[in-house]
Amino acid sequence: MQGEIRLIPYFMNEMLADVNEIPAGIDLIQAPSLWKNGYKGNGITVAVLDTGCDVNHPDLKGRIKGCRNFTDDDNGDADTVTDYSGHGTHVSGTIAANEDGQGVAGVAPLAELLIVKVLAGQRGSGQYDWIVNGIQYAIDQGVDIISMSLGGPSDYKPLHDVIKRAVDANISVVCAAGNEGDSNSSTDEFSYPGSYNEVIAVGSIDLQRNSSYFTNSNNEVDLVAPGEKILSTIPGDKFAKLSGTSMAAPHVSGALALIKEYEQASFARNLSESELYAQLIKRTVPLNFPKTLEGNGLLFLTAPDLLREHIRNQPLAFIG
Repeated sequence: MQGEIRLIPYFMNEMLADVNEIPAGIDLIQAPSLWKNGYKGNGITVAVLDTGCDVNHPDLKGRIKGCRNFTDDDNGDADTVTDYSGHGTHVSGTIAANEDGQGVAGVAPLAELLIVKVLAGQRGSGQYDWIVNGIQYAIDQGVDIISMSLGGPSDYKPLHDVIKRAVDANISVVCAAGNEGDSNSSTDEFSYPGSYNEVIAVGSIDLQRNSSYFTNSNNEVDLVAPGEKILSTIPGDKFAKLSGTSMAAPHVSGALALIKEYEQASFARNLSESELYAQLIKRTVPLNFPKTLEGNGLLFLTAPDLLREHIRNQPLAFIG
């Protein structure tokens, strides 16, 4: 197939040389509450299909399980995943940067990352088949979650087919919904693979829980997460705040790592992809935007606790 798939457009808000904080988006989705109970994504592998990664960034030390390049960058060297864009490093940090009191922390700071480079150059563009091959590689490596903050305008059957294979293998596939939104919830904007029914499509809100003006609206949006001024890692031991649904999706990928670790301990067995999805949706709260914008609502990892507390505080009523 001719044509390109590329990074979903994103915006650089600020670059920082030195930080020491838990990013506001990580707090907003309540990830630290699960950390306190001992769940940090230990034993869960997330494949990041993106522009590569600065594997030597100190905040990602010990988090990188493996790497593979499917692009023509660096003469197509399969073992070189240099991130010329910075996007893939940023996404990786949001998922699993170390929670060590330095720099930033990711949603699942003990999860492992499989870095799969499928987009090339500073622009972060690539061939559809690079993505297809990258997804198949992630399947073959037995990952738990695939995170993709990329998209294109075309429905490409081999891409859809390999995503179906991933889901059949009980791998959750998380995708950014896209940044072609026009602030009108009644119009549809579609980006692939985010618009496939099999994926978990993530829209964006800001840190005040307002719907982002750029976030795509359509009936395939599953939930929303923070996607504006998101602080994370970039190449060169640095940090930056970026905005886009590209930044919202990795919050959900990291959250799935926490949920999977927690629920597999609770159920004492592996969960299917559909079961894990149900557990994810249990951990959302409505923001009262149209469903085409927010899907099931905001990712909020302590939502089940809030519901239990609400029920506990309701007065008993006698049925006469």
